[in-house]
Amino acid sequence: MTVPWPAAPRSTAPRPGGPRPDGRRSGGPGNRGGGPARALQRVTASALGPYQSAVVRIGFAATYLFFLLRELPHRHELYGPDSPWHWDLARQLTNGNEAFSVLMWTDSTVWFEAAYALTLLSAAALLLGWRTRTMSVLFMVGVLSVQNRSIFMGDGGDNVVHLMAIYLVLTRCAQVWSLDARRAARNAQRAAAGLPPLRDFVGPVLWVLLGPVLVAATLMGGLGGTWWLPALLWTIWISAAAWWAVNRYQPHGEPRTLLDVLANLAHNATLAVIMAEVCLIYATAGWYKIQGSRWQDGTALHYPLNLDYFTPWPALSDILGASGLMVMVLTYGTVIVQVAFPFTLFNRRVKNVLLVAMICEHAGIALLLGLPFFSMAMIAADAVFLPTAFLVWLGARVTAGRRRLVSGLPGRPRTPGKPGTPDAAHGPADPPEAGPAEDGHGGTEEPRLQGGGGGHTLVG
Repeated sequence: MTVPWPAAPRSTAPRPGGPRPDGRRSGGPGNRGGGPARALQRVTASALGPYQSAVVRIGFAATYLFFLLRELPHRHELYGPDSPWHWDLARQLTNGNEAFSVLMWTDSTVWFEAAYALTLLSAAALLLGWRTRTMSVLFMVGVLSVQNRSIFMGDGGDNVVHLMAIYLVLTRCAQVWSLDARRAARNAQRAAAGLPPLRDFVGPVLWVLLGPVLVAATLMGGLGGTWWLPALLWTIWISAAAWWAVNRYQPHGEPRTLLDVLANLAHNATLAVIMAEVCLIYATAGWYKIQGSRWQDGTALHYPLNLDYFTPWPALSDILGASGLMVMVLTYGTVIVQVAFPFTLFNRRVKNVLLVAMICEHAGIALLLGLPFFSMAMIAADAVFLPTAFLVWLGARVTAGRRRLVSGLPGRPRTPGKPGTPDAAHGPADPPEAGPAEDGHGGTEEPRLQGGGGGHTLVG
């Protein structure tokens, strides 16, 4: 006869999230520290909004890239040696307002061409998500330099690009839809196969080359008169060295965990600032409109529709401006949407409806008033509030369309790859589920997409 083994005694220790002897659930509302602890764990364990931050990166990089390309034939008149706001006047202005611009280091035409070309190339690289951290810094430097050279040459969209170029430096905006994310997926596949990750040489070389430039600019006083820009650039450069050293010598140690937590905190705080910035833009614009008599009587839209400077399609503007009812509806609708939007963030459905209305409004501004880059900048800023489910769906549709297009080209195999297997068509639009990557930090794991409850945190 077989004698059964005695059953192991059940542990009375409470499991995480399970019932406690006193009837409360650990980490639940009954636990005094449960809510704050979960919130802290969420903001330290992962970089939130990976798809939203990627759309913001792509949107603003594309906006400035297309702007620089459009103004390429006129760059000398706008920002270069032939500008009416010539170099001496710009030098006096930057000395007074302590603004930063590498174009103020010398009035050489060769230097201007090099700075303009570098800004254009950094915008293209940021759009693709190649060495994102390095390119985001170069993009910020280029945007500040070009805009501060001739501050009277832009519009309201330039202010938004100016701010977002600074914010993007602090975000982990290459977790998805980037070449860095594709490199992350490949390294994850190599790790699953027991192979070491590919060595990164480009990232460290870029940062080593930028180091002497930063030293020279600091010693020569070429970083403007503010304190925050030198502090930001030096912090980023030193953190790049720290990331490289930690990933090389302690890739799974506590210093790596600490750096990851700090990067997540910086990303999440910056994402909150971007959201607050967008709400502030719309709130101030809406409340200022309410105070205007033309907005109050519903005729404000009539006037720009009848200005030659703002009518790229005169026939279309005449058709719209001829209807007094349509002008009144659009005038009041603009005010209502802008004033109400910040108050609808706590209701997802209403927020999404107003978000679509604002995107359509900016598309109409681009079409009717001839302000495409202002509209692109505002739509890119609005994208921070887009639902994740919609962005995932959109990314899947773009990826499927691109693969059908590539497979239809002559000489390409027409048999699609199996799900989960790498193929030649895998690109920036395909987000990795997880995995480290080496980006412009020279080993910094920028595209690190984790779940809200996983990974290393400060609280557990």
